[in-house]
Amino acid sequence: MNRLDQFITTFDLGLRTVFASLHASRPYPGSGPEANLSDAERACAAALMRVNHVGEVCAQALYAGQAFTARNDAVRVELEQAAREETDHLAWCEQRINELGGRKSLLNPLWFGGAFGIGVVAGLAGDRWNLGFLAETERQVETHLDGHLQQLPEADARSRAVVGQMKLDEARHAQTAVNLGGVPLPPPMKWAMHLAADVMRQTASRI
Repeated sequence: MNRLDQFITTFDLGLRTVFASLHASRPYPGSGPEANLSDAERACAAALMRVNHVGEVCAQALYAGQAFTARNDAVRVELEQAAREETDHLAWCEQRINELGGRKSLLNPLWFGGAFGIGVVAGLAGDRWNLGFLAETERQVETHLDGHLQQLPEADARSRAVVGQMKLDEARHAQTAVNLGGVPLPPPMKWAMHLAADVMRQTASRI
């Protein structure tokens, strides 16, 4: 695929990610009975799932940016495969948000654009650093999802099932990146990534 085709594909991905309702290729994990949640519990769960949805919007953009500048075809293929699985997460989060009566973040176009730029920069650094960035991103997301499992209402089995499956997938993506040659990132970069993610989480939970 030449650069123009990649650009058109990426632009189409951005439009679909931000404005369309995507369909998952795998069954929805939260297919069990709906819990009798209080208004406060429902609002809490909806806000957490909105944050997770934003994370998946960012994942789509990040992988697209990394694939756009990846030098190795095998790395590009793995990034595109991971992005397809993240599409399932995006669809699952949106479905759960709708079930809870919540809404998606109003800043999704901004999240997508910023994450795509970060992905492009990561790819330009070279494939080993690109994969290392992917592995660290997925590790931090896994930790973030573990925190959400602790914060979600105990009775909300549907949200917990969605988040639990997402966590398993993120751990596998991280290990794949390491297996392909990803190198550990310097501590200051890990700290900067963590700080940026905190800003995103705090903002997305409200807007």
